[in-house]
Amino acid sequence: MKIGFILGHQQPSARSWLYQVIALLRSWGGVVDEIYPGKGLMDLSKVCVKHDLYVLKPSDSDLALSYAGILHGLGARILNSYPVSAMLRDKVLTTQKLQKAGIPVPHTVAVLKAEQVRELLDTGPLIVKPYRGHLGQGVRLIRSRDDIRPLEGVHLAQRYHPPDGLDRKIYSIGGRIFGVLRRFPAQTYAEKTGIPFMVEPELSGLIKRCGDVFDIDTFGVDVIVSDGKPYVVDMSAFPGFKGVPDAAARIADYLSCHLGSVTLNSPPVGIIQTDTQA
Repeated sequence: MKIGFILGHQQPSARSWLYQVIALLRSWGGVVDEIYPGKGLMDLSKVCVKHDLYVLKPSDSDLALSYAGILHGLGARILNSYPVSAMLRDKVLTTQKLQKAGIPVPHTVAVLKAEQVRELLDTGPLIVKPYRGHLGQGVRLIRSRDDIRPLEGVHLAQRYHPPDGLDRKIYSIGGRIFGVLRRFPAQTYAEKTGIPFMVEPELSGLIKRCGDVFDIDTFGVDVIVSDGKPYVVDMSAFPGFKGVPDAAARIADYLSCHLGSVTLNSPPVGIIQTDTQA
């Protein structure tokens, strides 16, 4: 059994779920390769399918995403699929698809110039973020015209809804829902890890609907609850899963199950003790 992890520019840190997943799969007898398309010359004519399953975790690497696109065209099995991962990297497209499906999303406008942001401020504060942003980079709260900065490239301007308490990072792993309360922006590692919480059935159903929009069952959703109403403000494929109890074991088991007839010597799922599933 061979799994290829398509990654961005850097190796995962020892405390990341990705590092732990790779270690677990190897300990279960899997042959796991880390693939960094941007680290050397990539001869496009020699790209071919060499693994039973690929896991696409490109972060902010467009080249890694393109590499996955080539493999997709060659018939490779990829989680999450290249088309879905490409859509979720585009926040304009992601937001429009969620809106069309009836998911509650703040009113959103695509903007190119700071002058357009000024016009939108007449009706209240905004969250402005790059349309291909990553890990909260470039996200700004604009309350007044003094907060506006020049824009480079396409941005999203979303109506700001003051959150009721901490932000909610909600994850789905194979359809199982996990919630983490987190401060944004996080200042410490403990704040990045957050506090697990039990996701109530109504919110859990909303998250599953988000997955249905893109036909995936492993993803992350950022939710703001304002005046008691939830708003989906972002969605990503294979996010960081920080704060999810036993995240690495759960994801490794999920990947093992996706290998079909190819089996690993993995322990039973029952060894996983902690659960915040709704």
